[in-house]
Amino acid sequence: MNAPCRILHMITSLQMGGAEMALYRLATTLDPNLFRQSVISLTRDKPVGDLIRSAGIPVESLELRPGFPDPRGIFRLKRKISAVDPDIVQTWMYHADLMGGLAAKLAGSYPVVWNIRHTITDKGSLKTSTYRIASVNALLSRYLPTKIICNANAAKQTHVAMGYDESKMLVIENGFDLSRFVPDKTSRQDVRNELELPGNGKLIGMAARYHPQKDHANFVRAAALLLQKRQDVDFLLWGDNVDDSNLILAELVHSLDLQNHVHMLGLRMDGQRLFSALDIATLSSAYGEAFPQVIGEAMACGVPCVVTDVGDSARIVENTGRVIPPRDPQALANAWDKLLSMPDVERTRLGLSARERIKNLFSIEVTTKKYSQVYQAITKKPVLE
Repeated sequence: MNAPCRILHMITSLQMGGAEMALYRLATTLDPNLFRQSVISLTRDKPVGDLIRSAGIPVESLELRPGFPDPRGIFRLKRKISAVDPDIVQTWMYHADLMGGLAAKLAGSYPVVWNIRHTITDKGSLKTSTYRIASVNALLSRYLPTKIICNANAAKQTHVAMGYDESKMLVIENGFDLSRFVPDKTSRQDVRNELELPGNGKLIGMAARYHPQKDHANFVRAAALLLQKRQDVDFLLWGDNVDDSNLILAELVHSLDLQNHVHMLGLRMDGQRLFSALDIATLSSAYGEAFPQVIGEAMACGVPCVVTDVGDSARIVENTGRVIPPRDPQALANAWDKLLSMPDVERTRLGLSARERIKNLFSIEVTTKKYSQVYQAITKKPVLE
């Protein structure tokens, strides 16, 4: 019997986010009889690191300071790679792509697979330091990685335009666990009880960390516009720094007199439960998205989505929801209103068609098989059953 393929994942952080959860899903879905995996986080390793550990996969954090890569960190990574002696170093996000790629080269030219999960529209779509690292990676893409996996067509296109080596790039879209993200009528009522909402009211929600890319202001202003037309709606926001301690967001909510309708829950680990409570899920991003995880999760829960036309969002939703321009609160409010004006049975049917689309095109099983095929091509090991 062939020895398992050893994969060493390196990621910038294991805080809650799309890339972190994508790593978690891949690592916990790959067959442990065919793969031996371990994970290194350059900075923090919670809370997603704990989820990965609970699956029996070793996780280590270097606790490096965020920012431009410290050369000392590269040499620490070099020693870690030599100790693990992996068949493949799989890196996630720009900082880890750069540091992991250099460390793997120094440790003995280990095969490296980069992972890109962002769409770069201009310099302003990333922090200055991150854009610089992405630019350096473009120059080094001909030398460091064996393959470059993008999670969206939009991500691939913008990085090719930036100078990344197109010959090494391929698209493997996010995969979703349809056994975990399922429609759940019990959660729908439980969340309404938790928020003390009327059982017959409508609920629109968004899961996103607080960041200019996500454009929470667009969501909140659209909420104010919709409430001018109908009062039977509440709004649910959750994600890192999305709570009353965020003074900027809280002040916007209060300035529009929405405090009785907008509920901010902060970072939550029960996304499936919250999505299942919604009538409509939304992502109001202004820029930078590639293949947003939260859209697929909501669709898998049978919830129709209204999304801004950023990254591959329109491709994910297609005709199972609504796609509107970014930075346009009126368009967002109008799209919500159109879906809420549907008979409940029609909106439910639309949500079920959204789940069927995820099942047919974007299941975790499909994604995992594609990663396995990439690893097999690189190592020449028969990692597929």
